[in-house]
Amino acid sequence: MAEVNDIKEQQATGQKIDWRKIISHKWVVKNIPFFLFLTALAVIYIYNGHYTDKLILKISTTEKQIKELEYEYKTVKSDVIFRSKASELIKAVEPLGLKELTSPPVLLKETANK
Repeated sequence: MAEVNDIKEQQATGQKIDWRKIISHKWVVKNIPFFLFLTALAVIYIYNGHYTDKLILKISTTEKQIKELEYEYKTVKSDVIFRSKASELIKAVEPLGLKELTSPPVLLKETANK
């Protein structure tokens, strides 16, 4: 308390403040918990910055993969739609010996023998 009163008196009279009296060994030891708290906050702040950078990098990589998969999906979908057309199906099964019917199908009826 005496140090605080001395500082106030020096400020009131316009004298130069002697910082060596304020920041003494006793004052440093008294404030060690506060310095440790500030150090812990600094470490957490730095960790948070690194974690955020890694997370942003991971998100951008995932977005690129999603876009690539979306393009692949659209390509495969258009290919399937193209190949499922009747004209394309006929071309695809011709080597197997299958041909399109030109006459309507025949309906078989069951005859009852009594």
